[in-house]
Amino acid sequence: MSASRLKNASIAIEDLLKEYDIRLRPSFGNEPLLLDIEIRLASFDSISEVNMDYTLTLYLNQYWRDDRLVFGNRSEEITLTGEIIDKFWLPDTFFPNDKSAYLHDVTEKNKMIRLNGNGEILYGMRFTSTLACMMDLRRYPLDRQNCTVEVESYGYTQADVIMRWKNGRESILDLDKVQLPQFTVTGYDTVSYGLYLATGVYQRLSLSFILQRNIGYFLFQTYLPSMLIVTLSWVSFWINHEATSARVALGITTVLTMTTISTGVRSSLPRISYVKAIDIYLVMCFVFVFAALLEYAAVNYLYWGTRAKRRKRKKQENNTKRDTQADYELVEEGAGAGGGGGSESRASPILGLRSHTNFNCRATTTSIDENCLTRRTNLVIDSQTPRMRPILRGNPGLYSSPLNRNPRQKRVNRLLNHLRTRVINIRQHIPHVQDVNDIDKWSRLCFPILFILFNAVYWPYYMARPETSS
Repeated sequence: MSASRLKNASIAIEDLLKEYDIRLRPSFGNEPLLLDIEIRLASFDSISEVNMDYTLTLYLNQYWRDDRLVFGNRSEEITLTGEIIDKFWLPDTFFPNDKSAYLHDVTEKNKMIRLNGNGEILYGMRFTSTLACMMDLRRYPLDRQNCTVEVESYGYTQADVIMRWKNGRESILDLDKVQLPQFTVTGYDTVSYGLYLATGVYQRLSLSFILQRNIGYFLFQTYLPSMLIVTLSWVSFWINHEATSARVALGITTVLTMTTISTGVRSSLPRISYVKAIDIYLVMCFVFVFAALLEYAAVNYLYWGTRAKRRKRKKQENNTKRDTQADYELVEEGAGAGGGGGSESRASPILGLRSHTNFNCRATTTSIDENCLTRRTNLVIDSQTPRMRPILRGNPGLYSSPLNRNPRQKRVNRLLNHLRTRVINIRQHIPHVQDVNDIDKWSRLCFPILFILFNAVYWPYYMARPETSS
């Protein structure tokens, strides 16, 4: 460029700014200014489920026409950077869903303005912004999110500035070059609509990204380890039930491992109230692992409980035999001592009839034998019917109590008796396990089948079921 041309450009800029009022928008007082927006994506930096936001770096280009800056034909243009940009009127564009942003300034502030001779202006900048994205994590990590970039004029309503996409969907550039570690951009859409606020009607542009989460990371970090832990818990079904230390250690280890995996997954997610897809899977895996531990508890209880019952039953049988032998010995001794005396001195060898036999009690001239009286009293009491025993034993208040005459108490007693009867019937219908090894055999078959059925329902439901757009 020759020195004369540089001098002419400097003079042209000075002439343009001589009577230029930066406080007034172009076409002030006339029709609204048409402001065209174009976005070139540089990169998706991160997406955070905890903070419900995402960060991206982009180039924002804005186009408009200012008749006050006409200095020649369309082919002529002047590109300006630095502080001189602040001497021109600039649109007050902002991002409504922006949380934080900064303009890159290496090595200079990344913004420029280009003036065409016919008054057309291009204002571009490069910045990084963190934008809010409210995510629905019910299907996490098999979810699909819809995140948006909202563009709007802060102060100018539709009566002053009308924002629009420069070339419709073609206004979004280099989207196919963007790559994310956990997501794939499956589509995008551009929307323009009016927003009614208390201060007026504003034009808003919306760019929405459809982000499909990649399941590869979660498959190798969460799902496969959980499947292996559940499978490992089934090994205890093949271990002898008498190896308590081995089976308990295996069960507790698998339970603690599933707890650790669940804690690690929850630490990377926000504290939301609804249930996520990964929560369902981890909870079910934990249930299978914990059920395997409870299965051994049931086996161990039945095994040692059965042995204790057999030992107790055998002990009772031995005591019964010993008492029977002692009773027959007493009968024989009594027969020998009587020497053929009266029949009253002999005890009946039948235990059930012995309580009804009269005792031979001796009476002295002064008193009656106290033991004889006690035995006679007990004999009278035991010979009565069960309904009369409480009265004879000095408990007449049992039947005369007002509680027993209360109809409500009677209904409660009938209900309790009915419940006891039902419980007894249920216990009688429960099949009794003859061999505890049968529980392990059935567990080897039932646990894998149930886990396979769960996976057969879980994966098609969350992967093939159509998802409502957010």
